[in-house]
Amino acid sequence: MFSRPSGISSRLAMPLLAPKRRVLADAPSGAGSWPAVRPLPTIAPSHAPATTIFLLFFSRMSPILTSVLLGLTAAGANVFGGAIIVQKHWDRSYLRYFVALGAGFMLATSLVEMVPASIELRGPRAGFLILLGYLLIHFFEHTVTPHFHFGEETHADEFVHTHTGFSVLLGLLIHTFFDGIAIASGFIVSEWLGWIIFLAVFMHKIPEGFTIASVMLASGRSRGFAWGASVLLGAATVAGVMTMAVFRHEVGFGLPLSAGVTIYVAASDLIPEVNKETGVRMAVLVFVGAASMFVLDRFLHVH
Repeated sequence: MFSRPSGISSRLAMPLLAPKRRVLADAPSGAGSWPAVRPLPTIAPSHAPATTIFLLFFSRMSPILTSVLLGLTAAGANVFGGAIIVQKHWDRSYLRYFVALGAGFMLATSLVEMVPASIELRGPRAGFLILLGYLLIHFFEHTVTPHFHFGEETHADEFVHTHTGFSVLLGLLIHTFFDGIAIASGFIVSEWLGWIIFLAVFMHKIPEGFTIASVMLASGRSRGFAWGASVLLGAATVAGVMTMAVFRHEVGFGLPLSAGVTIYVAASDLIPEVNKETGVRMAVLVFVGAASMFVLDRFLHVH
């Protein structure tokens, strides 16, 4: 379905079903920006099934337009997550399954796909940018914010001071901004990378919206205010996509930074929540999430 790049510096991820996909030309050694892109020839499938037609529809769009549409989809998941906590009668038990599956899928995507692609783009300097992205989120989520975890917030005493809730919101806004950067960077590099990053981001978007709405309620805010905070997270995701659209030639910075953010969210935000669960069911779902990335790679990705 999608072709794997043999070398990003020579030809960045040409999908078989992307007749109008644009491929970045070779980057000069040590360059921080990319030259103009060129169109690819059309390869039209015959008697394509519905899934193929759906993917072909998206592949005919520009990378940025596709990123914007999927960024809006991810933002909608944030809003839906906030609505779950606002609507008392909605079932929340299934959210922990999203956390466990998302943790495994995000970890596999970041380490197996995003990090190698970042090294192709930036060379040895990619490691510094990945580390910077990781530490940036650690600073805002667990240094500036004294109490933060994914899931429903039940420790109202931790949020007696309203600024604590806003510090959590600030940390998550930066985190979700880089979700948008990641989606757009992925599609600028290749169709495959863009889709796999979108899936990784989407899997933790509902728990993310749920978390910030829960924090706001614990801070004494109204349900409307709590739901509005989840809307802000969605807006930050779209803002990240649009920022990468403007600075698309700086994908060599955007992708490794967002790779570091993704590693942090998977390993330092989601995995600790899974480890709090008793029994092995949640732990096994982490492996299922990671394995699902490889299954998609095997059956949807042309090597």
